Amino acid sequence: MIEQTLTPEQRIRKLGLELSNPRQPIGNYVPCVRTGNLIFTAGQGVDQYKGKLGRDLTLEEGYLASRQSMLNLLSAVKAEIGELSKVKRVVKILGFVNSTEVFTDQPKVMNGASDLLVAVFGDKGRHGRSAVGMAQLPNNTAIEIEMILEIEE
Repeated sequence: MIEQTLTPEQRIRKLGLELSNPRQPIGNYVPCVRTGNLIFTAGQGVDQYKGKLGRDLTLEEGYLASRQSMLNLLSAVKAEIGELSKVKRVVKILGFVNSTEVFTDQPKVMNGASDLLVAVFGDKGRHGRSAVGMAQLPNNTAIEIEMILEIEE
């Protein structure tokens, strides 16, 4: 149960985490696209965790990478809309996990992002989700996540 009086940003700090400045795109795209009351994010990887799950990184490290990727996404969303309390609902997240052929715990890795969303937004943070294994990701990042949000007008 989350404390209703705290803002999402305060809940993040209470978890001992912090939002950072949004990462700069590494190509010709923008971090977020807003259409009506929906925001579609570009994928966000992580700089702190490199390599493949099942070979270079443990499941626990994958969970932390997923959580950090979600913090990166929330930083981009905050830059777009000003404050995270405008999030009405997390609709869906899609997680790409850089993993070996035999690694099958992509959903457990993605729990790092999902658990954070529920801790920050409560029931509004519950979402649809896909978690897929990838042969490689840009810059050898361990994970990349994209998200769709509904926001208050």
